[in-house]
Amino acid sequence: MTTHSNAYEETEDVDLDLIQDDALDDEETSSTGYDRESPGLEGLELEERQALRRVVGMSTELTDISEVEYRKLLLERVLLVGVWTEGSAEDAENSLAELKLLAETAGSEVLDGVIQRRKKPDPATFIGSGKVADLRNLVASLGADTVIADGELAPAQLRNLEDRLKVKVVDRTALILDIFAQHAKSKEGKAQVELAQLQYMKQRLRGWGGNLSRQAGGRVGAAGGGIGGRGPGETKIETDRRRINTKISKLRRELKDMKGTRVTLRQERRRHSVPSVAIAGYTNAGKSSLLNAITGAGVLVENALFATLDPTTRRTTTSDGRVYTFTDTVGFVRHLPHDIVEAFRSTLEEVADADLLLHVVDGSHPDPMAQIQAVREVLSEIGAVDVPEIIVINKGDVADPMALAPILHRETGAIVVSARTGEGIDKLKAQVEAALPQPDVAVEALLPYDRGDLVSRIHSEGSVDSLEHTGDGTRLTARVHPQLAGELAPYQVAAAN
Repeated sequence: MTTHSNAYEETEDVDLDLIQDDALDDEETSSTGYDRESPGLEGLELEERQALRRVVGMSTELTDISEVEYRKLLLERVLLVGVWTEGSAEDAENSLAELKLLAETAGSEVLDGVIQRRKKPDPATFIGSGKVADLRNLVASLGADTVIADGELAPAQLRNLEDRLKVKVVDRTALILDIFAQHAKSKEGKAQVELAQLQYMKQRLRGWGGNLSRQAGGRVGAAGGGIGGRGPGETKIETDRRRINTKISKLRRELKDMKGTRVTLRQERRRHSVPSVAIAGYTNAGKSSLLNAITGAGVLVENALFATLDPTTRRTTTSDGRVYTFTDTVGFVRHLPHDIVEAFRSTLEEVADADLLLHVVDGSHPDPMAQIQAVREVLSEIGAVDVPEIIVINKGDVADPMALAPILHRETGAIVVSARTGEGIDKLKAQVEAALPQPDVAVEALLPYDRGDLVSRIHSEGSVDSLEHTGDGTRLTARVHPQLAGELAPYQVAAAN
């Protein structure tokens, strides 16, 4: 994870006595033990509200000495904190486990994770003012330099936590934005991520003391903000916010131009009536692996969250020769930041405009139904709920059949595959071909042998029912789209006779 944002470089304010204190006394340690038998949906018990609950298995394991030395030099040491407001204890732990994977993907060393049971997050400090002191002691005892909150923090919550914990505080949204910034490769992807980061940052500008409230002074030159400033009364935060707004406007213009290229390509496929299939799903569910297994696309495959952000489109053919396209899209995650959805809207439109959606689910995940729900929430936000959908449960070779049974019972037409072993891929291809839109105009034509181009187009764009080579030419019956039917009109058998 990048270490330059909001990092504290001044140490005068750090409470040295706090660092020298014992880690936690026995009473506090016992209060942080996680009681798995506490109720998940009933009312909040007193002991639940008075404890930060440790979550087992949050520490990042290091096995190689050279790796330890390298990580200590480069990686942030982070402590995870979440607020359990609804659902079961298992749901809360799964959410924090996913936050751990996100933190490790961003390049952090996870030291520990705690959960606070509350009816709703505290509006001032997220976990409550009393628990901030406990968290501060835990930060000092572990030697953490960053706290990551499992949720989106309001600017006031972020400021209050940093002031009291004396370390950098990052929320789930900033963490995901950081991962996107690391993994974006194309010009469009980088612009989309930068736009989302600026929109997030604009509401969270913060300086040291009264730095951002400082006025320019009475002179017109450099002290007055220079040419383009608002005058000597403009504060630094106003100047910074204005510059961010200017950059946001520029990025939106650039993305609009890039969107035009994508729209043109999409319209060209529509003009030739090429059906499109979009692959969407939870991050690290195996979308790129599935695309490679079906089309041999050669897309990067990595066991990491958001390994590929840039959409990839590949052409393939059905068993009867019709051409259609597969598009791999950006992965989704629970509580995907709204700024990301807005910035990547032009890319996600590939899903909304598709003829068929392959919704890929990680069959080995502890809670696949939650993945399906999270993806469908984003699909609803981008207007893709009406696209025909096939649930594809990937990683079937390592998934527990008992865990897959509820999905197969609830989702009719769901299919279990393994992109790694090839299990179920042929069955999936057949199911995709059957679900693709069929050409609806029946034609019977006699084509001279010098019009082999039309015969080729009938094979690639339509569905051939019968074909016969005669002395006068190629006679065939087929179903094609209206545009191609118009080009075949002079050669139709009825017209020729």
